[in-house]
Amino acid sequence: MNMTKIKNLKIIIKKNKFIYEKIKKSYKVFINIKIKLKYLFGTNKDIFTDIYLKNKWGDEHSFSGSGSNLNQTKTVLQELPIIIRKYKIKSILDIPCGDFYWMKEIDFKDINYIGGDIVSEIVNKNLSQFKKSNVHFRLIDLLLDDLPDSELIFCRDCLVHFSNKDIFKALSNIRKTNAKYFMTTNFVDRVQNEDIATGSWRTINLCKPPFNFPEPILSILEKCTEGDNLFSDKALSLWELGQIPKYK
Repeated sequence: MNMTKIKNLKIIIKKNKFIYEKIKKSYKVFINIKIKLKYLFGTNKDIFTDIYLKNKWGDEHSFSGSGSNLNQTKTVLQELPIIIRKYKIKSILDIPCGDFYWMKEIDFKDINYIGGDIVSEIVNKNLSQFKKSNVHFRLIDLLLDDLPDSELIFCRDCLVHFSNKDIFKALSNIRKTNAKYFMTTNFVDRVQNEDIATGSWRTINLCKPPFNFPEPILSILEKCTEGDNLFSDKALSLWELGQIPKYK
């Protein structure tokens, strides 16, 4: 089947909403089963190390994926320094920091920055390329390790890759810190949340069940154009740490 026929078939399927939703749901189930089987005896460290080393998110600029290239982070690069100044933030824990591809563009003068990641190869590479007196990188498991002190915990494009169970673990660990603010990816127009296998991906709205966050202090719409603008509601939302719900 040539590319034109494939493209036309995709258009027909998308026009038939019932068929499209059934195929999309079946595909998601298949991907989650595939990931669970592949990493049946692996840890989260194994999962994300494999993704990084094989560049499975497939961006030509950033091994952290297309959401971390400079095109998709233009708005974040403009707005994040404004928020840092507005809330007088002097220390940031960026977890996961990924390959620091876009974050390196921010001026961290007078700010103590710690980039944490579960992938050893990322941390070592960042240390060799970007370490400064106020810019540090550490090997950190967001679910299991004690998190270093910071005023802002910045957690972009992370929870979307976790199962609900792992999201609860991560949020409970974050809540134990002395941080003042928590900022993370949030798809503000989504009305429901799906569960996935850790290492896969889906949108999440933290204000909806089962996460049930209160409304954020603010949200920055990232002006995301990925997926033919299907994710235009992608935002970075800010809460005070005490607003994170307690989970059993």
